[in-house]
Amino acid sequence: MRSHLLNGLTAEHYRRSVTEGVERVAAKLAATERPFTGVAVDELSPRVDAIDLDRPLGDTAAVLDELEDVYLKDAVYFHHPRYLAHLNCPVVIPALLGEAVLSAVNSSLDTWDQSAGGTLIERKLIDWTTARIGLGPAADGVFTSGGSQSNLQAMLLAREEAKSDDPAKLRIFASAAGHFSVQKSAKLLGLGPDAVVTVPVDRDKRMQTVTLAHELERCLAEGLVPMAVVATAGTTDFGSIDPLPEIAELCDRYGAWMHVDAAYGCGLLASRKYRHRIDGIERADSVTVDYHKSFFQPVSSSAVLVRDGATLRHATYHAEYLNPRRAVRERIPNQVDKSLQTTRRFDALKLWLTLRVMGADGIGELFDGVCDLAVQGWDLIAADPRYDVVVEPSLSTLVFRYIPAAVTDPAEIDRANLHARKALFASGDAVVAGTKVDGRHYLKFTLLNPETTPSDIAAVLDLIAGHAEQYLGESLDRAS
Repeated sequence: MRSHLLNGLTAEHYRRSVTEGVERVAAKLAATERPFTGVAVDELSPRVDAIDLDRPLGDTAAVLDELEDVYLKDAVYFHHPRYLAHLNCPVVIPALLGEAVLSAVNSSLDTWDQSAGGTLIERKLIDWTTARIGLGPAADGVFTSGGSQSNLQAMLLAREEAKSDDPAKLRIFASAAGHFSVQKSAKLLGLGPDAVVTVPVDRDKRMQTVTLAHELERCLAEGLVPMAVVATAGTTDFGSIDPLPEIAELCDRYGAWMHVDAAYGCGLLASRKYRHRIDGIERADSVTVDYHKSFFQPVSSSAVLVRDGATLRHATYHAEYLNPRRAVRERIPNQVDKSLQTTRRFDALKLWLTLRVMGADGIGELFDGVCDLAVQGWDLIAADPRYDVVVEPSLSTLVFRYIPAAVTDPAEIDRANLHARKALFASGDAVVAGTKVDGRHYLKFTLLNPETTPSDIAAVLDLIAGHAEQYLGESLDRAS
């Protein structure tokens, strides 16, 4: 069994095995004609259940054949131009090279003596990102597993900086269109059930700052503590960007920590065309970025950034075996001092190689392309009498609803849209997402693939309408 351990004696075996796996994936990508096969859970489950994990196959080729049957054949492929559903981007090749390197070397980014140069690379990328945001010379941060963890750590820092003796008095103000991880973070941090105050949004799905000001004033009048305001630069459902400069002014006035959840909108940091859309982000106390959403990185690649690096001390604990206090005096750069995690992958390497090969402008060009595509998609849907589209895109998301000419019952229209989404997924021809707007069911295009074209969007709109019309026709037949 030692022959399977990666070391100097098995380097050739490693090379052959990984090459064989890469060749399988490359062949699959080249041959994939649809984003999904439409396989159902009841069809795929027996194949997985039939595998006896206590009886290894012992041969890489046989294992890859089996993997083809239970995973690769029926995977959902985000690289396909008609995958239009969630915030999943196709990934760039330099990042995949980074993934291969970091997995094999297997550095752990918690301490210097497990990582060495990896620590310095991560710190350099944090400095690069904070400079792009404009957080100032005292800024710092750390890579995380994703936006939810970044938001949790930001709320932890905000809670500690609020310096309240009574957690029940702390309040977080978040947009009605913001991410659910804010509510989850409040619960995990032991705050009360009323801790998160939901602020309504305007017609463009942006936080209403007049209402925010009113809520902040009411908070103080009731003897409560405005712990934080969570602004969003790219909401999950709409891609909307809250009015960051106005929110920053209110945070200054009421002494609230300003956090910007830019998990989606962080791609604008590399944009030469649309960077102005997140003006005001430089005034944040903390920022969430997900490179695996709009920097075209593989999951996971995320970070939380802070204006004042000293606030990261709230996540610091010293263990003699790992990061003793003397390490601080010796100026040993242990990233675990800043992180909620201990063992942590060298995910920063993927972004490092991407920047070194493509440059920030290359990333920005890709993201600008999908933002431009969203504008073209908006024009298509807005001109199509079969559809109602909600808001013009701020980033690359479009939310819309099929509206049949002969049906007026909103509940029946809901069912038609739900059916169309499910039927489209089952066909495998395209994958779209869904959400609710004012209690009604809508569909959603999240456009993150620069290879997607307006023709793809038009074709998927026709497919959706066809499935909806078929459902409505069958519904009328059943009713007659």
